[in-house]
Amino acid sequence: MHISQVLDRKKTSISFEFFPPKNAESSEDLFKTIQDLSSLNPAYVSVTYGAGGSTRDLTHDLVVKLQKETGLTIVSHLTCVGASKAEISDILKRYKNSGIHNIMALRGDPPKGQMEFVKNLDGFEFAGELVSFIKQNFPEMGIGVAGFPEGHPSTPNRLKEIENLKWKVDQGADYICTQMFFDNNDYYDFVERCEIAGIKVPIIAGIMPVSSRKGMARMAELSLGSRFPAKLLRSLSRAVDDTYAENVGIHWATEQVRDLLDHNISGIHMYTLNKSKATRKIYESLGIQNFDAI
Repeated sequence: MHISQVLDRKKTSISFEFFPPKNAESSEDLFKTIQDLSSLNPAYVSVTYGAGGSTRDLTHDLVVKLQKETGLTIVSHLTCVGASKAEISDILKRYKNSGIHNIMALRGDPPKGQMEFVKNLDGFEFAGELVSFIKQNFPEMGIGVAGFPEGHPSTPNRLKEIENLKWKVDQGADYICTQMFFDNNDYYDFVERCEIAGIKVPIIAGIMPVSSRKGMARMAELSLGSRFPAKLLRSLSRAVDDTYAENVGIHWATEQVRDLLDHNISGIHMYTLNKSKATRKIYESLGIQNFDAI
């Protein structure tokens, strides 16, 4: 199903994100996790690359297997990192031939040990260039791009940030999916600023439950600027161990999702960390059986 059809429904879509494991042996465990969560009937599921495109082949293999063996709508991440235009074209041809018609187009993070992004000699420097390439050469593909409610880590100028985002959308993106945030006010403010700038595509809210204090520290490192509200930090400080900390994180994320559903936003994207527990707990707490029940 094309992503525009998914997002054209008159209710909030809920989707899940997974990252491919580092080896083929673990891929089967992840496949089982995705099958377990498929009973929740997500609007779509997406699969990421590792940092610097390090799991590109595993991503490709996993999304093709999911497409063949499940009834899920699949969105595959595609980055500019370490790939020429010809290589990206080959990847897109493979997806097209496998029945995958939705791409999350990203610039991508630099490979490990490399401080700044350096484009391939015959590649793309910006995600907007990748969007334009897909739109021109694979017009049947649905395309998503990333948004940053708390600010893009490499663009401290918030006015320029929205200009850059609008440029990506103008190249042909069908929707925006945000990075994780922990205060819904940041999301609502981001959506309003996008509206003022003339951005009219759906804006999907990215939610990731905190699983532990150590996990939160890791999230802060990966996201390069996530803002953890004081009330969340205070609740986590009361947790006697990681089991309680996980419960705090699930409760906080549940309240975020409840509020977003009450505001009837376009969509919610759950960053699952390849686990099903938190997502299932959120559904149960909100009385949701599956996506169609929302």
